[in-house]
Amino acid sequence: MSGKRSQSRQLALQAIYQWQLASQNIKDIVQQFKDDEKPNSYEEAYFSDLIYGVPTHLNELDEALSPYLDRAILSVDPVERAALRLGAYELAHHPEVPYRVVINEAVELTKIFGAEDGHKYINGVLDKLAKKLRAEEIKTSSK
Repeated sequence: MSGKRSQSRQLALQAIYQWQLASQNIKDIVQQFKDDEKPNSYEEAYFSDLIYGVPTHLNELDEALSPYLDRAILSVDPVERAALRLGAYELAHHPEVPYRVVINEAVELTKIFGAEDGHKYINGVLDKLAKKLRAEEIKTSSK
């Protein structure tokens, strides 16, 4: 994973993970990451959008993911839960990012931070969600 946008996703995954576990204020988490990271190593605006967007749309994201999960969202491993929510947010709110990129980035992040085979679960769930949220894009890309 390289590039500023990928780095933004990685930081967002870590921040969402922290938020999920600590129930810490999002603004405090964002500030902590801004203080700790080099300013030009990631897209600050994209990172902020992701980290504020997931909690803002949490119910919508969890409801969208629910039909494709084999258990309750809160029973999913915290890293995988953060990756699913991040991927679902990008699929739903960033149509300019190709669905394959969203899924691939979530899979790669899960390979780095998640359980041994967690990336397979992420791939399966987000692929099914993409078929619902990005049906037209998928149809167009398969022609």
